[in-house]
Amino acid sequence: MTSAVPDTKADDVLVLSQVTFRRDGREILHGIDLTVRAGEHWALLGPNGAGKTTIVGFCAAQTHPTTGTVDVLGKRLGRVDMQELRRHIGHVNPRHSLRSPLSVVDVVLTGITGTIDTPMRWTPTAEQIDHAHALIDDVGLGDRRTSTWPTMSQGERGRALVARALASDPELLLLDEPTTGLDVAAREQLLETIDGLAVTAPNVASILVTHHLEELPESTSHALVIAHGAQVASGSVNDVVTSEIISRAFEHPITVGHDAGRWSARAVRAREAP
Repeated sequence: MTSAVPDTKADDVLVLSQVTFRRDGREILHGIDLTVRAGEHWALLGPNGAGKTTIVGFCAAQTHPTTGTVDVLGKRLGRVDMQELRRHIGHVNPRHSLRSPLSVVDVVLTGITGTIDTPMRWTPTAEQIDHAHALIDDVGLGDRRTSTWPTMSQGERGRALVARALASDPELLLLDEPTTGLDVAAREQLLETIDGLAVTAPNVASILVTHHLEELPESTSHALVIAHGAQVASGSVNDVVTSEIISRAFEHPITVGHDAGRWSARAVRAREAP
């Protein structure tokens, strides 16, 4: 019997259908389903070791599933040039391995070339430079555009990486624990920048990976919660990010709060438990 082809739609940016993944003979993911459409902003939630990074590898066109299918921007992994596909995916990784003293402008321009450093014998066009400056303004770094990477704070780097990820006008934006290493003020500035994308890039779909509910932007529209490589819940963020579902995924009684568009999580103390 042949497997059914997913009922994809024109605005489907990403479709994972019954995806499994095995490494060293061990199954890490067990039948994951996910459909992300244009303009949706997803959170990928789960404890450490749940399989979030593996799922991001599919979304970023870096890894093939063992079984099941992955369609990214209408292209099925295994039937497409992965390198070319990655040019249309923005990826924000706080562990960006840049060591050169590039300016903010140059860092953003590397989003067009898909490289860490500026490629040799490559010169950006005037239009590309103007686009980079506009993105830098959008993320609130207009007064830091000539600053070099080693002199920038972790928060400034995070916002520069968001601008870099948008430089190639991607249809899909991946934010892999983007607030890692940030203090509270820098985290809030970065989340404000991410929220602003709903206005500055309304058609871009995004997936933000985290295990901290307080790191979810207000613009989050949907959530996928996983644990032990299996899907716990998926759908509208208000239906999925609940005390019952988060407690089940993290295997600990947790009270989820939601106030003024932001989420919080607090462990239930023994005396509070029913």
